[in-house]
Amino acid sequence: MTVSAHSLPALRTKPKAIFFTDFDGTITLHDSNDWMTDNLGFGVELRKQGNQDVLLRGRPFRDAFQEMLDSVTTPFDKCIELLLQNVKLDPAFKEFAAWCRENNVPIVVLSGGMQPVIRALLAHLVGEEEAAVMQIVSNDVKARPGKNINEENGWDIEYHDDSSFGHDKSLEIRPYAALPDRPVMFYAGDGVSDLSAAKETDLLFAKAGRDLVTYCENEKVPFTVFHDFSDIHKIVQDVVEGKMSVQQAATDNDSIRLIAPDIRRTDRIQL
Repeated sequence: MTVSAHSLPALRTKPKAIFFTDFDGTITLHDSNDWMTDNLGFGVELRKQGNQDVLLRGRPFRDAFQEMLDSVTTPFDKCIELLLQNVKLDPAFKEFAAWCRENNVPIVVLSGGMQPVIRALLAHLVGEEEAAVMQIVSNDVKARPGKNINEENGWDIEYHDDSSFGHDKSLEIRPYAALPDRPVMFYAGDGVSDLSAAKETDLLFAKAGRDLVTYCENEKVPFTVFHDFSDIHKIVQDVVEGKMSVQQAATDNDSIRLIAPDIRRTDRIQL
């Protein structure tokens, strides 16, 4: 089967590796949707309760996320303005992104957030040029009936697909995984929006102390803990440069807590 660069854009440059990543709370230090909910919406307590309902009680992420965003009635342009002032970049991501660009490792951002927020933050945090080369697959934003998004209570999320996640990230990764001779695939994430991607790549990076680690521990999903992108950079660079295999990356690094993956696994997440 011939796969076109149009259908799988990350293959366009024939890379040896592809780095899939969540955006909020992974590339950034703060989740933009959490920040809006905590500061402009119904607050931290209800937001955390919603995450726990998804993580431990099987509630669809889409439902909990919709409640979060419905509680934010601030005009969208004001939300963007406030996020640009308050959301910060992982201090090691910019260097990692530059290395990926120089070494033909496409970064594909898979986000449960909204495209205009992600693009605005990336351009602000890493620069227009660096942001422009990153593929972003995410939800979008739309006006509520009879409203403009920049009015009070004027915007709503427009989901990427009909799944219980709103954006099932596995659907973007699986066509790459099915290729007979494909690049090595990495994924980095931190929270409940990443559950659909957790079993889909050769090496999963889960942010220390976050909900994705809890999920992986509970479900026995192989993962590598990272604290910031300097941890990820070292491992990805060593694998891409042939200094270690994916299997070695999952067992040979004593400085980071690891659970070794079987990269031949065919089981898939069911939520």
